[in-house]
Amino acid sequence: MIQKKLTKLVGLKKTDFDLFVQSGQIKLQRANLIPTLKTGDEMALTSIFLSTVKLVKEYRDGIFKSIKLSRAGKAYYYTEASFPDISSSRIDGLIIVVTKGVIADAVFFEMKNKNNGIDQQQVEDYLSISKSLKVNKLVTVSNEFVADLTHSPVKAKVPRNISLYHFSWTYLITKGRLLLFKNDLRIQDDDQVEIMSEALHYFESSVSGISGFIQMKAGWKELAESIRAQKALKQSDKFIEEAVLSWYEEEKDMALLLSRKLGVLVKSSSKNKDSVKNDIKKVIKDNCINGELIIKNAASDIKLMAEFERRIVSMSVKLTPPLDRGNKAKITWIGKQLENCKKKNDTLFPKLEKELIIEADIKYAKANIKVKLSELDELIELTKDKEIQGFKITLNRGFGAGFASVKKFIVLIDNMVLEYYEGIVQYVSTWTRPTPKIVQTETE
Repeated sequence: MIQKKLTKLVGLKKTDFDLFVQSGQIKLQRANLIPTLKTGDEMALTSIFLSTVKLVKEYRDGIFKSIKLSRAGKAYYYTEASFPDISSSRIDGLIIVVTKGVIADAVFFEMKNKNNGIDQQQVEDYLSISKSLKVNKLVTVSNEFVADLTHSPVKAKVPRNISLYHFSWTYLITKGRLLLFKNDLRIQDDDQVEIMSEALHYFESSVSGISGFIQMKAGWKELAESIRAQKALKQSDKFIEEAVLSWYEEEKDMALLLSRKLGVLVKSSSKNKDSVKNDIKKVIKDNCINGELIIKNAASDIKLMAEFERRIVSMSVKLTPPLDRGNKAKITWIGKQLENCKKKNDTLFPKLEKELIIEADIKYAKANIKVKLSELDELIELTKDKEIQGFKITLNRGFGAGFASVKKFIVLIDNMVLEYYEGIVQYVSTWTRPTPKIVQTETE
C-alpha cells in the first residue's frame, strides 16, 4: 500500500512515485524537446533544456558532474512539478535518478529568461520544499551571471544539507558549443550532434528570451563617478559591492566569450566567501580591481585590472625568458616574440602597438622596470647590473567616458580581450629549461 502522505522523493520507490502522480499528490509534465507551448515561454525553455540534457550524453554528463548529481541509474525529466499537500508553489523542472527501483538522487530547477531575475523569496520557498522532500539540490538558471556556479544572484538562506547552484544561460550555451568543436570532449553520436545544434539554435535566437551579460549594475557607474569626483568611499556603500559583483560577472562573461572562440573552457579567477569584502577594501584603497582569465595550454594566464581614477583597463601575460642567457639576449628574445606577433597578424598588431608596455621583472627588486614597446632597446641600459627573471606584455587601454557606462564598458572590454588574445596571447610562448643530458665521462 502507498503511504497516505508524501514525505520524501529521495529514497522513495519509483512505483510509489508513479502512484503519487496518479493520485494527484505529485503533479508534473514530461519534458519534451518540442513542447506545445508558446515560443519564448519560460516553460518551453525549461522543457527544451531538460530534454537536451536527457538526449545528449556528453551534455548530460557535464551538467550532472557540475551539480554532483548521480549518473548511476536511469534519469527521468519533468517540468511544472508541484506537491499540493506540501506547498502551492510550482517548480519549473525536476530530474530524478532511479537506481534499483528507488529514487537515489534528485534536483529541482528554477528557470528565468528575458529580464526576469531570480527571486529570493521564491528560491527560499523551493528550498523549503526541497528540505521537506529530502531533495538536496536546487539549480537556478537565468540571464544573470555569477563568479562561480556555487554562488547565487540572491542572498537566500540555504539549509545546511542542501546545495544551491546557479547557471547563466550563456554558460549553458557555451558548454553546448564546446561539445560541437572537434576535440576530445566532442559529442560522439551524429544524431546527438544534430539535437545539440538544434537546441542551441533555439537558445541563441532572439525569441528564446536568452541574452548574454549586457549591462553592469548601476553601482558600477556610481563608483566610477564617485572616484572621479574624489568623493570619500566607505565599506558600507552598497554601490561599491554592486560594482565589485558586476566586475565578477563581466570577468565570467569574458571567460565564456573566449571559450566559445577557442573551443576550450576558459576560467575566470576563483572567488571565496571573503572575495567581495577584500575587493571592496582594495577598491577603496587603490581605486582599482583585479581579475584573471585562466586558459589551458596558453603561455600564461591573462591578468586583468580596471583603474577607476585613470579609467584604464590593462591586460597582461607573463613570460619567462631564457634564464641561461644575459639581459641583452633576453631583451632580444622578447623583441622577437613581438616581431612574430606582428608578422602573424600585420593588420591587428599595429592597432595594439602603441598601447603595449613591456615590463622587466628584476630579481630581488620591489618593482618592475617598464618601457613602451617603441623604447624596448632602452631596457638594456635600464637593467644594467640587474638580472631579468621575467617579462610582462601589458596592453593598456583608456576607456574615457565609456569606463563609467554600464553598457559601453562591456562592449569595450569584450572587444579588448578578443583583440589582445588574437593579436598577442595566441602567438607568444614562454621559455622552458632544456631537459638535462647525461654527460659521458672519460672513464665510461
